[in-house]
Amino acid sequence: MGRRLLQESGWRRHKSPSQWGVVDHEPARSLSRRGVLLAAGSSVLAGCTGEGGPGSTASPGGSASSDAPHGSPSSAESSPGGPTLPNVERWQPSPGDLEPECKLAAVRHLEELGNGPRIATEAIMAQYGGLLDDTASVLVPCRSWRLLRRRVAEGGRTYDVRLTRVSASRWRITEVRPSRPGPPLAKPSTLAQEVVTHHRIDLPPAARADVLSGQIHDAVLATMLALAKPYRIGVSVLRSGHPTYVFGTDRPSDHPQGLAFDTWRINDRAVVDPDTPERLVTAFMRAAAEAGSDNVGGPYLLGAAPQFFSDDTHHDHVHAGFPG
Repeated sequence: MGRRLLQESGWRRHKSPSQWGVVDHEPARSLSRRGVLLAAGSSVLAGCTGEGGPGSTASPGGSASSDAPHGSPSSAESSPGGPTLPNVERWQPSPGDLEPECKLAAVRHLEELGNGPRIATEAIMAQYGGLLDDTASVLVPCRSWRLLRRRVAEGGRTYDVRLTRVSASRWRITEVRPSRPGPPLAKPSTLAQEVVTHHRIDLPPAARADVLSGQIHDAVLATMLALAKPYRIGVSVLRSGHPTYVFGTDRPSDHPQGLAFDTWRINDRAVVDPDTPERLVTAFMRAAAEAGSDNVGGPYLLGAAPQFFSDDTHHDHVHAGFPG
């Protein structure tokens, strides 16, 4: 089926965007420091903002492209018999990725900063938060491990990496925005607890924290649970770590309002993988609509807006948005 250039939430009347705590940048030179990328659970990447929209201050980290310096897999360094860091795998693009050099530039930058003697970082996947001709947003959910004196602390964040095109195959990083899910509720709702413990719903650390923070609407949680009955779903992004605005526009995205979730893997098959059957993805998209989503986007256009849409940004995941 053909694709249609119609971005997420472009046909929906939105509420005013919520404010999610934009944080000012530190000096750009901080980006070169290794080991500040991910501190488990409460990590901070020096020189980055929170999840601000247009107008947030950019902090260029220098030229970074697909041939930027690569980080090496983490190796354990600790006292004999003490805790060790896990060996992490370097992320690789799929043959189905559009502009793979763009994703590689974003992920290699995070891997370079996030792996060292006492810290390990692994990119779970990489999807587009926006893909235009010369600018892009790459969303990278990560897991991290930090070596402490007597234990290894686990954590992770999702990073919104902004890039501009330098040439046909090279991209430069202009900004990196880390997720900020907020503190967990003392007593999460029953739906939230069911989602984070469901064996057929795979959540990266930031998305799990979003659920436990109480900032994801019940309709989103209920739909995830409904889809988990016929499918095993790999969620990439919920609220934090996603652009506040539909990329390239001033329209608020559903994600920061807790009104959307993205799925990158269905029944252990990546949406972007060219070997993943089209019927699996389209059936999932229709099931999301039947379960309550009124704004379903993905690699295939299944019907008219606003119920369905497709564009290059969503060739690698399925977006399910909900009315406020």
